[in-house]
Amino acid sequence: MPAESIARLAEQGKDVSRFFTNRGRMYGPIQRVNVDLAAGMQEELDRVAKELNISRQAVIKTLLRQALDQQYLARSGRG
Repeated sequence: MPAESIARLAEQGKDVSRFFTNRGRMYGPIQRVNVDLAAGMQEELDRVAKELNISRQAVIKTLLRQALDQQYLARSGRG
């Protein structure tokens, strides 16, 4: 069920607890970050975003997550 529909039910005072499993992760507040990119890199990101049919922001976040995971794995493998 879409979040908007659940929100409408909640606003009507209906019980929406069945839609929540408490198995998800809570994320902190979103922080905005500005990044300066060379034109070529932005074009590459846009090309990938178009191929995947997702936003440039989604590409950046996905690639950043992968890089951070690789860094974490490299560090944990050294011990």
